[in-house]
Amino acid sequence: MAIILAIETSSELASCALLNRDGTVLARESSGVRTHSQSVLPMVQDLLREAGIRLADCDAIAFGAGPGSFTGVRTACGVAQGLAFGAGLPVLPLVTLEAMAEACRAATSASEVLAVLDARMNEVYWAQYRYLDGAWTTVCAPALCAPGAVAPQPAAGLAACGNGFAAYPEAFAGKDFAAGVQADILPHARELAVLGAPALARGEAVAADAAQPLYLRNKVAYTSAERQAINAAAGAAASAAAPAAAAGTGA
Repeated sequence: MAIILAIETSSELASCALLNRDGTVLARESSGVRTHSQSVLPMVQDLLREAGIRLADCDAIAFGAGPGSFTGVRTACGVAQGLAFGAGLPVLPLVTLEAMAEACRAATSASEVLAVLDARMNEVYWAQYRYLDGAWTTVCAPALCAPGAVAPQPAAGLAACGNGFAAYPEAFAGKDFAAGVQADILPHARELAVLGAPALARGEAVAADAAQPLYLRNKVAYTSAERQAINAAAGAAASAAAPAAAAGTGA
């Protein structure tokens, strides 16, 4: 089993997780969008300290590439790149909606999952997945649309999850696929870490400078505050990773 460090900041919940070689997962989380760039590195340091390993002992760094908050996915990407550059590790850009599907499967044992994430501005990100032979396949690719336009493929035992249902309850009222929804499920690094090991085995890792977020909505420019938060997070990650990897004391 590979050692995977995972970072997820695409929603209001920031989280980090560490998949160990024995298959156990350590996780930390922090709520509050404005604190994501400040909270991630301390969580990473805490996880490595608890596991008793260095950042350089990891096999790859996974991050929630999106879809999700523009600032959030850029922050996760920047931090993952900074840590990876400093420790000489590859990066795994993973889809947030698939991580939600994995969380839903763990909660319900469902093998057919619809994940719907609030995209704000009266829109949602959504995708449909099928778990077969120990791996997820995509039934409906990640998309952005109005809540009422979500249209999953019919599937026996389809389970639904995500805060998009709670954000726009009127749009999903009376729809069969929304029955029994797991509305509290958000993208989390815990599931990214679990998904990261098979993704690494399939050869999906990329060099740090090749990692990119997954955007489904165009945005012309970041605000000054957004740019400062993203740049600060990436710079801090790179600064923290390099000496830690060299000294062998952790991140």
